[in-house]
Amino acid sequence: MFHRRRGSTTVEQLVVLTILAISAGIAIIGGGPVLDAAAVEASAQETATLFALARDQALAGGVATAVRIDRPTQRILVHVARDTLAIASFASSRVTLDATRDSMAYHPSGLGAGAANLRVTLTRGRRADTITVSRLGRVSR
Repeated sequence: MFHRRRGSTTVEQLVVLTILAISAGIAIIGGGPVLDAAAVEASAQETATLFALARDQALAGGVATAVRIDRPTQRILVHVARDTLAIASFASSRVTLDATRDSMAYHPSGLGAGAANLRVTLTRGRRADTITVSRLGRVSR
């Protein structure tokens, strides 16, 4: 009569753990660029949303709004008069924020104030995305 073997041996468990460790190492090394791309994409979407929010607030409220790019703290802030409407921080996601100007203002008409377009560049690793805000207040990527 044969006995059925239950469970697995230590050698079999070590082989399985070794295969899992190798697979995890490959996934982590190869996943870096994917994580960079995802972080930049999310940050670019959030940035575009903040500019749209500021423009919409100017149009709806009939009041000037401003978007401030704070490079030292890696944040973008939306201001209506003395109130802060929204804040986005990119430091925790390790996305670097750079811009051609430190702010963008919207008139109550929704048009951007200033003489030049604003470009915001978001970078992490080798991945980068640029958002352009025209003098008319339009956001493009």
